[in-house]
Amino acid sequence: MVVGAGKASAEMARVVEANWDGPLSGLVVTRYGHSVPCQKIEIVEAAHAVPDPAGVNAARRILRKVRGLTADDVVICLISGGGSALLSLPAAGLTLDDKQAVNRELLRCGATIAEMNCIRKHLSAIKGGRLAVAAAPAPVVTLAISDVPGDDPAVIASGPTVADPTTYADAREMLARYGAVVPDGIANYLQAEADET
Repeated sequence: MVVGAGKASAEMARVVEANWDGPLSGLVVTRYGHSVPCQKIEIVEAAHAVPDPAGVNAARRILRKVRGLTADDVVICLISGGGSALLSLPAAGLTLDDKQAVNRELLRCGATIAEMNCIRKHLSAIKGGRLAVAAAPAPVVTLAISDVPGDDPAVIASGPTVADPTTYADAREMLARYGAVVPDGIANYLQAEADET
C-alpha cells in the first residue's frame, strides 16, 4: 500500500510504480498542478499552503486505506515538502475552518516550519505519527524528501509516520510567543490535551 503527501509525492509514486514488481495500490496527494500519470497509485490534488476540502478528503481516504492492514502488508509512505498542508485532517471536534485560520495566522506571524508543524501535529488526526498507528500492525517504510532545516523526520510534513517529541504545551507556548490569535475551538482543544502525540 503506497500513501503519501507532498509537492513531489506524485513523481515519487511514479518511480515506485516503475520499480515495484509485486502487488501495488495506494493514494498520494499533491499540490494542484503537480499530478503525474500513474497506473496503480491514485494521485489527487489539493491546496498548499492553506489546506482545502480536497486535502481533508484525501487524508481521510488515506487513513481508511491503511486501517485493517495486517503484519503481512507493507505501507510505503512517500513524503515531501508541502505534505503537512496537503495531508490535513482536523482532529475530532475541530473543523477545516479552524485549521485554515491557524495556518493563515502562523504564516502571518512568521513562525518557523518546525513551529508550524508542532502546532499542526497537535490539531491533526493523521500527523505526529498517527498515520503509522493507524497502519499497525503493518510495517511502515517512509521515504521522505526534506524541505526543513535539520532534516528531522518528525518535522517533515509534520511526521505522519514518526513519533512526535513535542507536546500540547509546546504548541500553546509557540502560539503565545507569537501572540497568535486562534479560534476558541483551537485554544480549548490545545488546552484539553485529549490525544497527546
